[in-house]
Amino acid sequence: MAVKIRLKRIGAKKAPVYRIVVADSRIQRDGKPIEELGYYDPTKDPAVYKVQEERALLWLERGAVPTPTAKTILARAGVIEKWAAKKAK
Repeated sequence: MAVKIRLKRIGAKKAPVYRIVVADSRIQRDGKPIEELGYYDPTKDPAVYKVQEERALLWLERGAVPTPTAKTILARAGVIEKWAAKKAK
């Protein structure tokens, strides 16, 4: 099973809000996720995001692959750096 960390769109038309989720790569974008890790709101200035770092690190260690957008959000939250440091040990 290929697991990805990606965004799930919620919110109204022309007012997107996203949840950062762990999901099987074969399900729909807005399908049922395995776990929710946080949220991202690009409509605010600056953009607002919150990530559960411990859970995100756990999934990255298990082999979940983040999409490019999710990877950017995780990098801003500092999760990618922590994961790389753990990986280097």
